Formats: sequence, structure tokens, C-alpha cells
Amino acid sequence: MRALVQRVRAASVQVEGEQIAAIGPGLLVLLGVRRGDTEEQADMLARKVLALRVFDDADGRMNEPLGAREVLCVSQFTLYGDARKGNRPSYVDAAPPAEAEPLYERVRKALGAEAGRFGAHMEVALVNDGPVTLMLEL
Repeated sequence: MRALVQRVRAASVQVEGEQIAAIGPGLLVLLGVRRGDTEEQADMLARKVLALRVFDDADGRMNEPLGAREVLCVSQFTLYGDARKGNRPSYVDAAPPAEAEPLYERVRKALGAEAGRFGAHMEVALVNDGPVTLMLEL
């Protein structure tokens, strides 16, 4: 399981021209599920995201966790794109939808996150805060 976690001032998702989710300050989590990932990995990843100390404390140092800030979680199978051979990425490591969607939903719910639409062509907009971007992998 991979997650690209971005600290944002705001983020939103549109599907077919309709905004389906939006947040203010918090985290945008792009989540990729790999074949064979487990519920335990999903739970560990969610706990890790919630505990990340990537927000400024009173002294201006990244030392605070998410707290009451918002989260937007978007499925992103392309995090498992492999372009080591040639120029066209292979997605054979990405979990098929029937396996990936329940794990995505598990992480999203554990984060208390707004959601993209699984499997849809989404337009994701964000305003980075920092920018602070981390790759997590379990």
C-alpha cells in the first residue's frame, strides 16, 4: 500500500464537472493499493497518516499531527505504475478494483476523510501548504 500525503491549504475533487468533495487546511491522501495488501496494512497506514507530525507548532516547526484538520482521500492506482522498462507504465502490481476498493474505503473511513469517487476519472485540485509531500509505503 502506498500513499502520497500532501499538506494542503485546500483540496477538492470534481467528477464530470461536479465538485464531489472539498476540504480546507489538512491533508490530501492519494492512496494506491497493491495486489495482496491486507486490512492490517490499511489500518497501519491510516494510523500513520493520523499521527504524522507535519503541521507547524507555535514555534513554526513541523511538530503537530493532523488534529481537527480535514482529510481528502483519493484512490490512485497509478502509484503502482512501473516504467522501468520502456515508456508505457505497467500497472500489474496495482490491485484489481474488487480487492482495492474495500481497502481504500477502510483507510478513508479510518481517516474520517472526504472522498473521491473510486474508479472515476477525477479532477483533483489542491493548494499545497509548504509544500510538504511525503510518500508512505507499507
